[in-house]
Amino acid sequence: MSRSSTSDEGEKDIGVRKEAGYGEHNEEHEHDDLAEALQPNFAAHDDIEKSTEQPVQDGDGATLTKVQSQYSVNNVKSVPDGGATAWLQVLCSFFVFFNTWGIINAFGIYQTYYENGILAGTSPSNLSWIGSIEAFLLMLVGSVAGPIYDKGYVHELLGVGSFLIVLGQMMLSLCSTYWQVLLAQGIAIGIGTGLIFTSGVAILSTYFSTKLATATGIAASGSSIGGVLYPIIFYKLQPTIGFAWATRVMGFIALFTLGISNLALRVRVLPASRRKFLDLPAWKIKPFLFFNLGSFFVFIGLYAPFFYIQSFVLQTGLMEPNLAFYLLAILNGSSTFGRLIPNIIADRIGPFNVLTPCATMCAVLQYCLISAKSSAAVIVILALYGFFSGTLVSLPATCYVHLAGPTRRGLIGTWMGMGFAFVSLGILCGTPITGAILAAYSFTEVWIFGATFILVGSFFTILSRLAQADWKIFVKV
Repeated sequence: MSRSSTSDEGEKDIGVRKEAGYGEHNEEHEHDDLAEALQPNFAAHDDIEKSTEQPVQDGDGATLTKVQSQYSVNNVKSVPDGGATAWLQVLCSFFVFFNTWGIINAFGIYQTYYENGILAGTSPSNLSWIGSIEAFLLMLVGSVAGPIYDKGYVHELLGVGSFLIVLGQMMLSLCSTYWQVLLAQGIAIGIGTGLIFTSGVAILSTYFSTKLATATGIAASGSSIGGVLYPIIFYKLQPTIGFAWATRVMGFIALFTLGISNLALRVRVLPASRRKFLDLPAWKIKPFLFFNLGSFFVFIGLYAPFFYIQSFVLQTGLMEPNLAFYLLAILNGSSTFGRLIPNIIADRIGPFNVLTPCATMCAVLQYCLISAKSSAAVIVILALYGFFSGTLVSLPATCYVHLAGPTRRGLIGTWMGMGFAFVSLGILCGTPITGAILAAYSFTEVWIFGATFILVGSFFTILSRLAQADWKIFVKV
C-alpha cells in the first residue's frame, strides 16, 4: 500500500468521522471511542465489493491479506453490529477470556493444592509468585502484543499464544519441583495468555458499534466462567485420576476451545497503521497519573482473597474441604455480574462515578474478613467481593477513553498499553508480599494489607476523578 493511497484513505476516514459527529465526545459515541482504542486506524477499501483474499505487503514487508471491508471501522454505518459471523467472533472472544483470565482466576485452587501436594514445604509467598507472574505477563505481554496486532499478525498471535497455553498446561502435568511449575504455569502460560488476549478483545470492535458493550460483556463473562469451571474440574478429578491427568484434562479443554477460536476468528478490516507505543508526556497529566497510581495500589491488594481464601477457611476451621473449594467458584461466579451490571450503570452516570465506590467496597469487604467467624459470613462477603472486584477489571478501559477525551482519541490505545503495563507491576508484587506476610504473621494481617492498599488506590482514583471533572463533584465523569 503506497503512502499516497494511505493518505487518501485517511482523508476519507476523517471525512466520514466528521459526518458521523465524532468531533464531540458524548455518550452516543463513547463505545465508538473504545472501539477505536482497541482497533485504531483501519484502511478503507472503497473499491472492494467482496473479499479478494489477495496478499499485500505492508511498509515493513510483512505479508497481509485483504479482507472484506468497504469502509474504515470508524465509519459506524459499515460495522455489521450483528449477524452470524459477528456473533461467532463473540464466541471466539469468549473462549479467549475463558483461557486467559479464566485460568488465572482459577489459580487459587492450585495454590491450595501446592501447599499440601507436590510443593508441600514451599512458602505461600513463593507459591504465589507463580500466579502473580502469570497475571503479570498477561498484562505486560498483552500491551506489547497490541502493536503487533495492528500490523496484521492476528492469527500468528492467536496461534502461538494458544500453543504456549496448551504446552504449559501439559508440561505442568509432568512437573514435580518448584522451578518446573514456575516455568510451565507461570511463564509459558503467562506469555501465551498475553499473546492471545489482545486479539480476543480487539476483534469485537470491528464487528459491533451500538452493541459493542453487550458483545464485550458476553465475551468477558468467559473469564468468570473459566474461573468457576476450571477449579471445579480440577477438584473433582484430582482425587480420582491424580494431579497429572486432572491437569491434562484442563489442557485438552483449552486445546478444544482455543481451537475453535483459531479456526473461526475472522479479521474484517486491514490495519493501515500501528498505534504509538509510548506517550511519555501523558504522565504529566494529573488525571492520567492519579488513575494509574490508583489502579497500581488497588491491584496490589485485590487478588489476596482469590489466592488465599481457601487456605484461610481450612486453616481456621470455618469450613469443611468439600465446601471450601466452592468459594473460588462463588467468587468468580458473582464476578460475572460485576462485569455486566456496573457497566450499564456507568453508561448513565460515568465510569469514574461507578469505579471509585466499587474499589472502596472491595477494601471494606476485605476488612470484614477479619471478623468473619462463620461459613455463612465468608460466603456472603465473597459473593459481594466478587461482584465489586469484577467492576475493577471491566471498567478501566472505558476510564482511559474518558481520560483521553476528544482531543487525544488517537492516543487511547497507547495510554491503555502504558497504563496496563504499569498496573501489571502491582499484580506482580501484590500476592507474593501477601504470602510473606502470612508466613510471618496471620490471615488478619493479610486482609489488613490487601484492604489498606485497595483503600489507598481508591484515594488516588478519587483524585483522578476530581481532576478529570475540574474538581466538581456532582457531574458525570
